[in-house]
Amino acid sequence: MSKETTTNNTNYLCDFCGKKRDEVHKLIVGNGASICNECIDLCSNILAEEKSVSIKKANKNQVDLTTLDPLTVKNILDQHVIGQEDAKISLSVAVAQHYKKLFNPSTDLKLDKTNVMLMGPTGSGKTLLAQTIADYLGVPFAICDATTLTEAGYVGDDVESIITRLVTEADGNVELAEKGIVFIDEIDKVTKKQQNVSVTRDVSGEGVQQGLLKIIEGTKIRLSAAGAKRKNPQADVLDIDTKNMLFIVGGAFIGLEKVIDDRLNKGGIGFGVDIVDESKTGDLSLVEPEDLIKYGFIPEFIGRFGLITDVKELTEPQLVSIMKEPKNALYKQYKYLFKIDNVDLEITNDAMIYIAEKAKKLKTNARGIKAILENILLKWQFQSTSLVKDGLTGITINKEAVDNPEKAITVYNTKKKEENGKKL
Repeated sequence: MSKETTTNNTNYLCDFCGKKRDEVHKLIVGNGASICNECIDLCSNILAEEKSVSIKKANKNQVDLTTLDPLTVKNILDQHVIGQEDAKISLSVAVAQHYKKLFNPSTDLKLDKTNVMLMGPTGSGKTLLAQTIADYLGVPFAICDATTLTEAGYVGDDVESIITRLVTEADGNVELAEKGIVFIDEIDKVTKKQQNVSVTRDVSGEGVQQGLLKIIEGTKIRLSAAGAKRKNPQADVLDIDTKNMLFIVGGAFIGLEKVIDDRLNKGGIGFGVDIVDESKTGDLSLVEPEDLIKYGFIPEFIGRFGLITDVKELTEPQLVSIMKEPKNALYKQYKYLFKIDNVDLEITNDAMIYIAEKAKKLKTNARGIKAILENILLKWQFQSTSLVKDGLTGITINKEAVDNPEKAITVYNTKKKEENGKKL
């Protein structure tokens, strides 16, 4: 076991650099070996640099996180997400600046991180935006649903379980997890329950906000190495520092539009009263911190988010584009699945426009499209293998088939069909 020398014997030499005891500040002597404080510092710096390099190169695209370009990040988002230009730009800048600060620390400045709050209707791409960025950068990414969170000590997940998930995504690599991204969805569900007039604690509202404050700002927490939700005194623990984690929170914020409208358009009767601008109603981009506080967030929680942006409800043309244009477009996915069974799937442009109209009425945006397509294609997916044996080679979904899948146009290999003696 090593111990610091307590003798003034200058015959001791550092086995790494060869300096004598009186030439260095400290010399640590073990069993037949010595090392000075200068060599210890050098080795420590080398190890720290290697950890940093391994984190920078952890992504499959070999993205240089030290000089991350927001324009490059946005171009990646454009390949996967339709529309939402403001949100894309905001997120691209926030993420690029975050990792630049992280890997280019200043010697005389403290560079604060900028966490992001993302608002907008369900199915508009909030989770997809964050997931796409994390995939491109190759950093650990954890998604958590805020509706499951409760204040520590109560039934449900406590806020530390979020960090546990991030460590799991990093395969137990603490250093990598500490540079990861956390996305907390449904954050609007943890607002203060103002209607609760009982003496019981608001353990799933304000209590969660209070619990999230420290980990979002940056603190050291201890987790069970086994990933257990409750700490076991006998189990190994991991010390995790959250100061370098980027937190993105999202939610639909239903009802926030009214809070904004009440502030912008006071209303009234008589001359001199401001005219209500109907074009500004329901616009989440006009949100101010005071609106979020009135909505039910505590001021300290809102103060943790330097960037607040929003996604818009998708238009019908954008919904059509979502079906066929992105890299992971739904049409491309279903076409691939049918191709596995040797069936060519086609969806006409008229059908796509009609599907977009139906999804718009459902007000579930991209999620509505998937539900409609699943309903249309369910029968054909179920029977595709047996129908191929009968000679089926293609299916075309026209506008009529959107409401009645039986009216889809099918193409058969006539010869094969006759050989099997089957009819439509």
